[in-house]
Amino acid sequence: MDASLIKAFVAAATRFVLPPRCLVCGAAGAGNRELCDPCKRMLARNVACCGRCAIPLPAAIPECEECVATPRPWADLWVPFVYGWPLDSLEARFKFAGSLAAGRVLADCWLDTGSPPSFPELIIPVPLHRSRLRKRGYNQALELARPLGRRLGIPVRHDVLRRARVTGAQTDLDAAGRASNVRGAFAVDRPTRARHVALLDDVMTTGATLSEAATTLVASGITRVDIWALARTPRRKADR
Repeated sequence: MDASLIKAFVAAATRFVLPPRCLVCGAAGAGNRELCDPCKRMLARNVACCGRCAIPLPAAIPECEECVATPRPWADLWVPFVYGWPLDSLEARFKFAGSLAAGRVLADCWLDTGSPPSFPELIIPVPLHRSRLRKRGYNQALELARPLGRRLGIPVRHDVLRRARVTGAQTDLDAAGRASNVRGAFAVDRPTRARHVALLDDVMTTGATLSEAATTLVASGITRVDIWALARTPRRKADR
C-alpha cells in the first residue's frame, strides 16, 4: 500500500478511536471538529468594518478614508473574521507548523459563516513562490480554497496565477512598503475564460498583495475580481 494511503488510514482510524481534541485549548472537540464550542465562539466576526477593504471599525461604513483615496481593484469581498485570538493561534499552526488539521478547522469555520455575497465562476488562491512552496510543502490559500470550492460548487484553479518573483517578508513593513514589496510579483500563466473570479488568501493585512494580484488578473482580461480572505487584521499604527 502507498505510504500516503497508510498515513491517511492511520489518521482516520485514530479519529475514529479517539475523539477529536480542540487544537486551541485541548478540551473535547465539538462533533468531529478539532475545535470546542467555547473556542469557536471566541472567533471574532468581522461585522463592523469598511465595505470596501474589510478593515475592522467601531461601526460598519460603506467606504473608509483610505478606500476613498485609493480605489480598490476588486468588486466585492468576503472576509468573515477579525484576525485575533484564537484564530491567530490556529493560523500559526496551519501556516508555519505544518498543521493541515488546523487548516481544516479554519475552512470549516469559514463555511459556517454563510455564503459569499456573490458566486464567481472560479476560485483562484493567491500563489506562493515555488521556493517558498518547496520549503513549506503546501500553499495555505489553496488548502483553504479546496473545501470552500467543494462546498460551494465552484471550481478551484491554482495554475492561473503565478508568483513571478520572490518577495521579502511583509510582517515589519508599513502599507507603502508592502505595496512596493509586491509590485510586479504576479503573472498570469494560464489564462482563464472565466470573467468573474474570487481571489482567495488566508489573511488580509493592508490588502497590498491582494491588490497587486487582482490588478494582474484584471489586466489579463478578467472583468470582475472579488476578494475572499479568512480574516482581516486590525489596522496598525504603522499602516495609518
